[in-house]
Amino acid sequence: MEDNAALIAALRKKAMGYTVNECTTEYDGEGNEIKNKVTVKEVPPDLSAIKMLLELEGKDEREPDEEELMAEKKKLLLQLGEIIKGEKNGTRKK
Repeated sequence: MEDNAALIAALRKKAMGYTVNECTTEYDGEGNEIKNKVTVKEVPPDLSAIKMLLELEGKDEREPDEEELMAEKKKLLLQLGEIIKGEKNGTRKK
């Protein structure tokens, strides 16, 4: 589950865009460091990451299809039947 959360966080970062510090070091012929340069780069938001994130996060908010509605109806009717049967027998379940 932690891996999944890390993947979602990385996807969110890519979807939002981020800043990267890019370090460049130059050396002389003897291998001595002569110049160190840090460049700040802006990585723009990625449209495909935005789309994927919206699909993943919107998964729970979609409307159920006809088959899912019928299954939920059947389950609720069975539960209602058990409650009614329990009330008639005097052993009501909570």
